[in-house]
Amino acid sequence: MTYKGNLLLNVLPFALVIVYVAFFHFDKLFYFIVFFTPLSVNVEEFVASNVGLFLPTEPILFGMLLLIVLNQVKHNNFSPAILKHPISILILLQLCWILITAFNSELPLVSFKFLLTKLWFFIPIYFYGIIFFSENEKRIYYFLWLFITAMAMVSIYTLFNHALNNFSESSGHWVMFPFFKDHTSYGAILALVYPILFGLYYINRKNGYTKAVLLALIPLFTIAIIMSYTRAAWLTIVGAFVVFLLIRFRVRFKYLAIIGLVGIAYIAVNFVEIQHSLERNDAEHATENLDERIESVANITSDASNLERINRWTSAILLWQERPFMGWGPGTFAMVYAPFQLSRNLTIISTSSGNRGNAHSEYLGPLAEQGLIGMLLMLILVGFIIYTGIHLYNQLPPSNLRIILLVSILGLITYFAHGFLNNYLDTDKATVPVWGLTAFIVMLDLKSRKKIG
Repeated sequence: MTYKGNLLLNVLPFALVIVYVAFFHFDKLFYFIVFFTPLSVNVEEFVASNVGLFLPTEPILFGMLLLIVLNQVKHNNFSPAILKHPISILILLQLCWILITAFNSELPLVSFKFLLTKLWFFIPIYFYGIIFFSENEKRIYYFLWLFITAMAMVSIYTLFNHALNNFSESSGHWVMFPFFKDHTSYGAILALVYPILFGLYYINRKNGYTKAVLLALIPLFTIAIIMSYTRAAWLTIVGAFVVFLLIRFRVRFKYLAIIGLVGIAYIAVNFVEIQHSLERNDAEHATENLDERIESVANITSDASNLERINRWTSAILLWQERPFMGWGPGTFAMVYAPFQLSRNLTIISTSSGNRGNAHSEYLGPLAEQGLIGMLLMLILVGFIIYTGIHLYNQLPPSNLRIILLVSILGLITYFAHGFLNNYLDTDKATVPVWGLTAFIVMLDLKSRKKIG
């Protein structure tokens, strides 16, 4: 029997179980996706193929998408209130704009595949997620615990591999493989989960067994974050803590927005002086000295990682200037940016092969691929998610769900801040927790306004 025949026989029982669960226990399939997201692997890493597909999650998400759409056509399960929520409207506008720009894409097949992946992320995780959580609010706890448990397994696996390599900085870039492609995506998701651990601990501080589990998990995740050597993850956690203090002391959102705008204006006015200061920074990220590693975040003179980000960001802006309205097409950045790299920005890790990531930004990526409207839709969506969460937190009475809401906001803030430096929302690793937590926030918002039962 051929290798493919053996593989098919091994996969068939698993596939039949999934089909049975999909038709008779659809909610359990949602839990399955949540648990296996941190444990999924990209088939592209093991098979000579240009098709990136995360197994087992993405084929199941596609199946869920089909079932949800068919069920919606037959039974119309989505409440109008869900579709009319500002966050839902922004997501639908984003999907429509992706569709429109896909027709004008430099690589239409790539763009329509990108649209399909967005659909199988948004519809099962966000839109169905709102219904899923509204049917039983306690489901958010299962959602969080399943994801955290799987991330703990990945962290233990990673730390064990790292220990075998003497916890060296160089091995820290790949020891999380095959579950995460590199240390930056791994660090970003660890940072997203980190505030949630403290929320769960606070809720369970009088529950002996659960408290003991969390007292083990918090140090595990702390060590994992430190040893991920992901500078952005460290900084976003600090940023989330600052936001926690601002929320805790009830600083109003409009004042936070004013502070942000003043900060942006200050940077714009003093840009030349700041740039000269950054150019004098020669701290390297490839060091095991924690202080120097943090300082290297601002090194734009010799740090290859930072310089490559500048290369990608510059390329994204140049791509946008070439096609400012419609962009080059959703999902095409990696395939089209090479000619737009400036020779002075090239680094030892630059490539023209389209095989080393994308725009390194959740915001500049859409700018290059979908034009100015694409970036604005993403920025407005992020702003509405954070605003809705903080406003809702200030309105709700004290409860355990309110605590989960707070730490969900903080977790999302770590990711959206990380999104200025990297982008992973085209993978299940980031999409499931980000849009799952967003669905939870929208569900609470709709219930608080009695728009859904």
